[in-house]
This record gives sequence, structure tokens and C-alpha cells, in this order.
Amino acid sequence: MNIQNTISALERKGYTARFFETGAEAVAYLERAIEGKVIGFGGSWTLYALKLHEVLGRKNTVIDPDYPDDGREFEEVALDTVRTQHYMLSANAMSEDGVIVNLDGHCNRIAGSVFGHEKIWYVIGTNKIVPSLEDAIWRTRNVAAPKNARFLKRKTPCAVKGDRCYDCSSPDRICSGLLINLQKTGSAEVEVILINEELGY
Repeated sequence: MNIQNTISALERKGYTARFFETGAEAVAYLERAIEGKVIGFGGSWTLYALKLHEVLGRKNTVIDPDYPDDGREFEEVALDTVRTQHYMLSANAMSEDGVIVNLDGHCNRIAGSVFGHEKIWYVIGTNKIVPSLEDAIWRTRNVAAPKNARFLKRKTPCAVKGDRCYDCSSPDRICSGLLINLQKTGSAEVEVILINEELGY
């Protein structure tokens, strides 16, 4: 993989793209770049691993459905994230030519990633970059989703066996909507932060 080629591809697709060797460098940049904003989070182990909820919460208001205020339900908080000034998430996979793929259960995360914000931020470890769109879809369904389902202790074939997607009909299924961003969508600025570390699923 040539990371500069991927950055160039993202820029041709309308994104701003930045590359950092470490998560610490990326977090320091984000802390400087975002201040005084209301930020919605899409569920992401990458964001949690980097402790961005805590770091960005010092100078911003962070709204995260996985960390709801006392007495508030997931759906209510998730709806609030769609209306925030900024939105931050990761990706399940991205092709080397800059196509971003995400799979979602409630679909609040993919909804928030395409509309309704001043700025959208993707924070992506290089472990999620694969050669092609076909590889990105395969990784999303057969690597990211089973690992997440297993962590969440869902009663799905992929969680039990941990090997691949079974396209199941389980009520515990965590994947309902697949979003493929062929290029930047809408009028919002979209910045992709690439980090040369293994982050998230």
C-alpha cells in the first residue's frame, strides 16, 4: 500500500486527508482543530481507543449514543447526533483508491455520516485500508462485523463462530445497512484522518 496514493485519491474525491504516524499525533491535531463545537459521535472502537470522547469533551460538547446522559435512551441521543455541528466516526473499511465502507445496525452512524453537519471527520487506522472496493465490502462483512458482534455478545452465527458473515435473520443481527461512499457527499467539509496504527475492527 502506498499511503500517498490513497491520500491523493481521497483529495480527488473531495476530501481533506491527513496522515499521522501515531494516534497520539492525530489526537493532538484534533484537539487543536476542534474547539467550541457540538460533536456527534458514531459508535467506533477507534474513537474510544484514542479516548477522543474525553479529549474533545474538554473544549467541546460531545454527544455519544453509547454514553447517554442519565435517563436518556440510545435512540433519543442518536437522533441528537444527527443535528450536531460536527460528526465523527471511523470506517469499517476503505479501499486504497479512497472508497469508504460502513455497515450499521440502527443506521444512525451511516445517517450521520452523510448529511446535516458543518463538518464530518473520519478517523481510520491503516489496518482498515484494503486494495479494492470488493475487498472493503468483504472486510466489513467478514472481519469487522463478526468481531463487533462477538464483543457485544450477540447471539448471531458470526459472533458464535467468529469467522464470517452468515447473512443471518437473528434478532441480534447488528448489520442492516451498508453505505459505500464513492466520494465526498453533500456540502459539508469532510476530513479523513489516517493513522499508521491498528485501530478498531
